[in-house]
Amino acid sequence: MARRKAPRIPDELLDQLLAGADPKTAFDANGLLDDLKKALAERALNAEMDHHLAGDETGNSRNGYGRKTVTTETGRIELEIPRDRQATFDPQLIAKYQRRFPGFDDKIVSMYARGMSAREIVGHLRELYGIEVSPDLISVVTDAILEEIAAWQARPLEPVYPLVFFDALRVKVRDEGIVRNKAVHIALGVRADGAKEVLGLWLEQNEGAKFWLRVMNELRNRGVEDLLLAVVDGLKGFPDAIRAVFPEALVQTCIVHLLRHSLDFVSYKDRKAVAAALKDIYRAMDAVAGEAALTAFEDGPWGRRYPAIAQSWRRAWSEVVPFYAFPAEVRRILYTTNAIEALNAKLRRAVRARGHFPTDEAALKLFFLVLNRAEKEWKMAPREWAMAKAQFAIIFGERFTKAMAA
Repeated sequence: MARRKAPRIPDELLDQLLAGADPKTAFDANGLLDDLKKALAERALNAEMDHHLAGDETGNSRNGYGRKTVTTETGRIELEIPRDRQATFDPQLIAKYQRRFPGFDDKIVSMYARGMSAREIVGHLRELYGIEVSPDLISVVTDAILEEIAAWQARPLEPVYPLVFFDALRVKVRDEGIVRNKAVHIALGVRADGAKEVLGLWLEQNEGAKFWLRVMNELRNRGVEDLLLAVVDGLKGFPDAIRAVFPEALVQTCIVHLLRHSLDFVSYKDRKAVAAALKDIYRAMDAVAGEAALTAFEDGPWGRRYPAIAQSWRRAWSEVVPFYAFPAEVRRILYTTNAIEALNAKLRRAVRARGHFPTDEAALKLFFLVLNRAEKEWKMAPREWAMAKAQFAIIFGERFTKAMAA
């Protein structure tokens, strides 16, 4: 089917618009584009007034114009706003108390979502467009996101998620005059068709069994009835909290986190060799072979030099074992966790230049906006998901069938 072409402005009309104007200044502040924007806005406002008066049976009529200066993405323009005698006209394009042109707030939110601080946005608008706005205005615009976050965080969820990754990023937040380290926790769910969905965000300074139990109960209250496989980062009390609410859930330690934790004990020059030696453990055929590989590592030169590594694997072993029930294609989904790692990379880039956040809400706003942008980029399930579905159907039976039917 042939693609439809976008409507084309006739050359004659463009020639009329450019008549007597220097084309080089068309894109400047107060140039041709701003004049055109002003003309179109005033035309739309007059059309709104005509529509308003046509539906008014009280004899209302026009009463001249008022002036209003509004901020746009390219500068400020002065509009003539039509008035009516009964003062009942409330335009939709530019509301009575609105001082920013439609789309301007979206520009601010977009810059904020890319990790720019309020003061950086102020400087950006001043440098590129000559627009003076205050950091307080940026905060007011982005604070409108908080209501959207609250609605998003309370939205209903699917009854069954075959796979959920739980992860956290550390951020610095000013709290009661002190900059504290806090964790922003993310739950990334994978639906039965392989589509990804961020289930929620939680910001907490102290994470423990009580916190995780609250998170699990929140998911339950939002409609989640079953988690088939939960991939976690080995936090104390986390598996117990999951099973307290979803008793049939299979809890799997994130192999990537376990590897990173292992390498924290290792000097830089030895890391590559130790990481290679650990592959024998998580690439083993089954749990028996994996434990034998762990014992061999423990008794080998690297295990004797860094005994804390084998100890950390043995402490988490009951949450490592489920991993061996899956074939290589499915294991790749679990141990590389590309979805959550790619998400974390976007979030780290956004927070890297900030130093610290002034409030919890500021951190949540940024994370929500980055996640919202990331979700729009997710187009298709991982290549391995077709194999994963077949395996999940065998391992989880009717529980996975229910997810497919949802």
